[in-house]
Amino acid sequence: MSDLDFPLEPARLIEHFTGREAYRTTEFIVARNGDQTALLRVRKDDGPELFLKIRNVEVLAAPDDCALVHAPDADTGVPSDLARVAAEMAPGKRCVVVHGLYEHINFILDPAAIPVRVVDVSPPSPPKLLDQVRRVLSTAEGLAPVELQPEITDLVALASQIPSEHYLYPCRGSGAAPAGAMVSYLDQRPAERDWTLVGCARSRQIHSWFYGSEPPNIDFCPRKLAALPREDGEEVPPTLTKCCLLETGFELTGTTVTVPWGASLAEVYDALKALVDAIEPAWAPE
Repeated sequence: MSDLDFPLEPARLIEHFTGREAYRTTEFIVARNGDQTALLRVRKDDGPELFLKIRNVEVLAAPDDCALVHAPDADTGVPSDLARVAAEMAPGKRCVVVHGLYEHINFILDPAAIPVRVVDVSPPSPPKLLDQVRRVLSTAEGLAPVELQPEITDLVALASQIPSEHYLYPCRGSGAAPAGAMVSYLDQRPAERDWTLVGCARSRQIHSWFYGSEPPNIDFCPRKLAALPREDGEEVPPTLTKCCLLETGFELTGTTVTVPWGASLAEVYDALKALVDAIEPAWAPE
């Protein structure tokens, strides 16, 4: 970042920096004067020297298009963090320079984060897959900026579709328990009762294995929920979801990617990257 003492007019900036020296890895310069900020791209002479002469200056964003914001919690090496800060703190600006974590400074130009719908269920809270995606994105330096659009189905509210005195959920870890009803969990293999299963295809398979029958059930498979048409009729954004019938890796079909119910953070990252690459194959961090 270069602090200057004259108005940041493009012609003046080009004149000022052309012919000066810059560190050999420098590609961009953030120019500042008071409340004015501008972003420049510089091209230098070739050579092994530590500092090289600037032979060309391009003004990427003049002060009217550029803002500098202070976001001490933002990791400026993570594109999704830059896009989030730009949307929250400087909406409408073509270029946002972020002064963030570790006092580092970076920028995002023409911020256009890819919307990714995350279809998950709750409890647990926070929903596991959504939380995993947030954790992955918090360190994803090589991934195009992503804006998450959570679509979370409440498993307790879903159970009300079929009123019952006794519900059976897949596992105790979810903690799902409708008020006033008895609740059992399939992973504890309880004695069979007259219950309603709130589960998915794998839960029905396990129930049939345990008890030789299939009870009344409410299907909450996130992959099936993701495939339902939207009530508002709007186009479905790229989607990340999960399915217990998938046991390892991920499956990418069109603009929907599915991971296993118990996916690792590495599997979530690989799936998200495959989805983003399918949408923005030419994107690469500067």
